Amino acid sequence: MSDSYEAERERMVRTVAPRVDDDRVLEALESVPRHVFVPPVRRDRAYEDRPLPIGDGQTISAPHMVAIMTDVLDPEPGESVLEIGTGCGYHAAVTAELVGEENVYSVEYSDDLAEDARKRLASVGYDGVSVRASDGREGWAEHAPYDAVYFTCAAATFPSPVVEQVRSGGQLLAPIGTGFQTLVEATKREDGNLDRTEHGGVRFVEMRGG
Repeated sequence: MSDSYEAERERMVRTVAPRVDDDRVLEALESVPRHVFVPPVRRDRAYEDRPLPIGDGQTISAPHMVAIMTDVLDPEPGESVLEIGTGCGYHAAVTAELVGEENVYSVEYSDDLAEDARKRLASVGYDGVSVRASDGREGWAEHAPYDAVYFTCAAATFPSPVVEQVRSGGQLLAPIGTGFQTLVEATKREDGNLDRTEHGGVRFVEMRGG
């Protein structure tokens, strides 16, 4: 994709590259025009490695955090992925680059953000991503089971309905905690319990609803 932000996007990718093991993640970051998902008044900062406000008290995550989470989740082409917290749609677009847009399902609490995300995603060719305005704590049972679920907002714990919607052997990834948050990766066992791995402290907006 060639545009006036191409050089800035390439610099962004070089900045986050040392934190990522999978080249596919870097290719996805280079493919997705992050500036489209940033409010026009902040587009001059779209490729800085920092979170930016997107309205309604929400943010677009810093590129390095999107890269790290995608790298940890390690989604494969054709896998079904549920995102909790669509926000502006950027992270969903990155995920779509890896698994295929028709395999990405995203839940956003805010009706307005959900509608705006649909429009942005469609405007840059990701109209196959499914976005629903709903309470993320309930997941999206209609399309379950999922191979993986990730949260772009912090939760006190993995919500039970969401865990139930992940297949046995599937993955969950979320900032867990109120106040101090830890990025937690979990694999669902056959008995429904979770094997957890921590990936360090993070700071996300807290999940709304419920």
